[in-house]
Amino acid sequence: MAKELKILIMNGPNLNMLGKREPDVYGNRSFEDYFSALQFKFKETELSYFQSNCEGDLITKLQQADPIFDGIVLNAAAYTHTSVGIGDAIAAIETPVIEVHISNVFAREEFRHHSYISKHAAGVILGFGLKSYELAIHSFLLEA
Repeated sequence: MAKELKILIMNGPNLNMLGKREPDVYGNRSFEDYFSALQFKFKETELSYFQSNCEGDLITKLQQADPIFDGIVLNAAAYTHTSVGIGDAIAAIETPVIEVHISNVFAREEFRHHSYISKHAAGVILGFGLKSYELAIHSFLLEA
C-alpha cells in the first residue's frame, strides 16, 4: 500500500479575501470553498491549509512544516516579490515547495515579475487560476 502524502497549502497576504478581492483577476470563489473541493478530489492525500497576512507567521510555518509534510504548495502573494526571508526559509528546509500563483504574474505589473521564492522552489505554476493549486498537488503525486 502506498504511503498517504501529507501536503500543506500555504497562502500569503490578502488571499483570505478571495471571492471578494478583484474578482476579474482572482475569481469569485473563496479559498475555503475551493480547499473543500480539493480535499474531496484528493481523498487519498492529507491536505492541510494555512493562511496568514504576516510574513513572520509564514516563515515560522515553513520551518515547522519540515519534515512533517511531504510537500508544500505556497502562494506567498505579494511577499513573493519582497520577502528575502521567505526565500531563505525555503532554502533552509528539506520539504519541497511548489510556488503557485493564481494569475499570470508576467502579464501584470513589472514588479510582480521577480520572485524571491522561485530560486529555491522545486517548481513554479502560475496563471491557471485556482487550478494552479491542483496542478501543484498533482506534481507531488507524480513524484511519490
